[in-house]
Amino acid sequence: MVQLGIIGGGMMAEAIFSRLLAEKIYLPSQIQVSEPRADRRQELVERYGVQVTADNREVTSGSEILLLAIKPQIFDAIARELGDISVPLVVSILAGIPLSKLETGFPSSAAIRVMPNAPATVGAGMSAIAAGSQATPGQVEQAKTLLAAVGEVVEVPEKMMDAVTGLSGSGPAFVALAIEALSDGGVAAGLPRTIATPLAIQTVLGTAQLLQETGLHTGQLKDRATSPGGTTITGLRELEQAGVRSAFMEAVVAACRRSQELGS
Repeated sequence: MVQLGIIGGGMMAEAIFSRLLAEKIYLPSQIQVSEPRADRRQELVERYGVQVTADNREVTSGSEILLLAIKPQIFDAIARELGDISVPLVVSILAGIPLSKLETGFPSSAAIRVMPNAPATVGAGMSAIAAGSQATPGQVEQAKTLLAAVGEVVEVPEKMMDAVTGLSGSGPAFVALAIEALSDGGVAAGLPRTIATPLAIQTVLGTAQLLQETGLHTGQLKDRATSPGGTTITGLRELEQAGVRSAFMEAVVAACRRSQELGS
């Protein structure tokens, strides 16, 4: 019996259900995915053994949870197609689509809105969830179980979801840009690219792990790494003069604003 139906067979959907399979939360026979591209359908069947179809309505039959993993721009079309279904719980990972729109589009289902991020593909994601008015505590726990398979989960009021989207949803791209820039700096200073990039990646990874495990404030760690007239404070001065701190802040705010636009 299908227990988890997924509309959309993209990378985030694959990240979630592949981890659910790996952790034996679901069997392949309990997951069905709808995907319009034939080559992608074949890939998912061969790789995971899940049931895959091009028929969105087929996915909803017998599902306890319907995961929406499509582009937010086509939500209205999907809701028109599937709005009469009676799946108990609809979980949406669509950026910007509010709970009110989910509940209107799927009036017979409880709704939970989720914002995962790209590191979910390696089980290191950060997901925020906001529950709709009809979602029971048990259904919230079901959603948390889905997302816990791909990383950490935090429950937030829906009013914070666009900000979450701007920070942790878009943040991996911002961090990737920072890593690329650090690697470029290493090359500019004389390092081969093959050495500069691993150095940059591990520096970011290790710093994040240090902050997480020690509970240090970011400012404390920064201060520990600087000495009077030293190399680090000289570099930090350049970053401040270039407005890097402000640029990261504005990037998050702009992404948040775009999330709000997508839901309007």
